[in-house]
Amino acid sequence: MERVAKESPRAYIVHDVVLRDEERALSKFKVVVTDQVFPDLTIERDLLYEIGAEVVVAAGDGTEVLKRAADADALLNTYLPVDAAFIDGLKRCRIIARYGIGIDNVDLAAAKAANITVTNVPDYSVEEVAAHTAAMILSLLRKIPEADGQARAGAWGIEALRPINRISGLTFGLVGYGRIARRVAAVLEALGAKLVVHDPYLVEGPGMPDLVGLDELARRSNVVSIHAPLTTETAGMINSSFLSLLPPGAILVNTSRGRLVVLDDVVAALRSGKLSGAGLDVFDHEPVELDRIEGAPNLIVTPHMAYYSEQSLAESQRKAATQIVKVLSGQEPDYRVNP
Repeated sequence: MERVAKESPRAYIVHDVVLRDEERALSKFKVVVTDQVFPDLTIERDLLYEIGAEVVVAAGDGTEVLKRAADADALLNTYLPVDAAFIDGLKRCRIIARYGIGIDNVDLAAAKAANITVTNVPDYSVEEVAAHTAAMILSLLRKIPEADGQARAGAWGIEALRPINRISGLTFGLVGYGRIARRVAAVLEALGAKLVVHDPYLVEGPGMPDLVGLDELARRSNVVSIHAPLTTETAGMINSSFLSLLPPGAILVNTSRGRLVVLDDVVAALRSGKLSGAGLDVFDHEPVELDRIEGAPNLIVTPHMAYYSEQSLAESQRKAATQIVKVLSGQEPDYRVNP
């Protein structure tokens, strides 16, 4: 394993799973990464070194990971399910720090019962997801993928692309109105769009958009963009019943959680023409089975990348590790999820 010299008392940055001998000997805490998805863990190691914590990278399924994590003081988690059985096997864990925004893969009730703090990083990729969402919406409205294909095929002109409607004459429905949705709203409003919002956690007041029920949002929206968390109540909320209420030729975009949408219903709506387009970055099973979307017209698919920029990755790593530093140092974390 290559060692890179560094001008600091710690002498080396060590990548991946190799730990320094002195780090093992002097470590006060053990932090286990349950599923490593980053180019390297330099940010985490440097931050956690300051409190005497070693970083161990686990691999495999939950059973294999638990063998490495049973005696951990903290977990850094991305996608691995951390259910009640897994939590029951943790003997000294004080914090489970998720790198991302959603916390649907962690059993919060079990963590609370075990007196384990759960944190996330709710603000690390707001700009990126909002930009990706807006890009999908505008690409579908302006029919850019279709226009590109036709121009490359020698079909110059707009006849085959009609109709394209002015954005200021359309209504955009936002399902959920948190940080990301508000950024998307700002982009759309700058173009003259009208907005309606469904968010059961909000109340009407000055400066708020038009709050409506989910069915009313469907009936009024030419474009629907989903920004809701995944819960037992929201799973499958965008289904054939919801889609049937949309005006003909509506557009659907989801950069939130895949299981909010019944994919087969969306594909059917595209094939029937009920939807004129859809943009999906997330799916109920990933990677998406290609036969489920084969032949679906006007469907933009991206590989769960809306969160990504080089800067957002680094921010996620830094903020997730910082929550562990704070909890293991006896401080209150910035992003506690469970009370």
